[in-house]
Amino acid sequence: EHKEVPPANIPYVLIGTGLLWFGWFGFNAGSALGANSLAVSAFLTTNTAAGAAGLSWMFFDVARGKKPSVLGFCIGAVVGLVAITPGAGFVSIPSSIFIGVIASVISNLVVSWKQKTSLDDTLDVFPCHGVGGIVGMILTGVFATKTVNSIGADGLLYGGTEFFFTQVKGAVIVIIFSFVVSFIIFKFINLIQQPIRVSEEEEEMGLDESQHNEKYSQGTLLVEERAIYIEKNSPLTEPIA
Repeated sequence: EHKEVPPANIPYVLIGTGLLWFGWFGFNAGSALGANSLAVSAFLTTNTAAGAAGLSWMFFDVARGKKPSVLGFCIGAVVGLVAITPGAGFVSIPSSIFIGVIASVISNLVVSWKQKTSLDDTLDVFPCHGVGGIVGMILTGVFATKTVNSIGADGLLYGGTEFFFTQVKGAVIVIIFSFVVSFIIFKFINLIQQPIRVSEEEEEMGLDESQHNEKYSQGTLLVEERAIYIEKNSPLTEPIA
């Protein structure tokens, strides 16, 4: 049975997203191996893709009758960061916006589909990182241009049909390789130690407590318990005659 697990602390989610966003500049722009125009291009496309994806996730939620949320923006931004990574040094800034928007909408739909299934992916890693990466690889084959990177290739939009199909084949190979290798690793781990999949009782208890004998935050729990006590004992909660 699928259960929605809300984050424990939205400000922490924002901080984590900001750290990811800033760190992403390092390995996208840093891949140029120098302070040059290509690094600047990769830096800017990383930023625009993340921003476009975050906003698109929120707007798409609203279009589907949901509420816009900070959490939705953060999820979308991470999807955009993942999606732009294959093409950061090969696509233009306008193209990076399209990549962010398209990846965000597709990942949003996959997350919604996953919630209707029994698949166990609490953090939506595959719908966001997996799907975002696949979409980014394929769209790099669409939007890449030698105008941005002369040693690269032109994508489908610029007549580069061969490069587009190379990206598609690459995505398929990565999917198959990742599945097969992960399957072998997980099976091997299950043979040499206790199963990776926790029991239902441990899952209900929470992994922090069942696996590490720790709780998220004693201070937070005390504040919540105090708030509940005040609410139950406040004279304002009594009916007015």
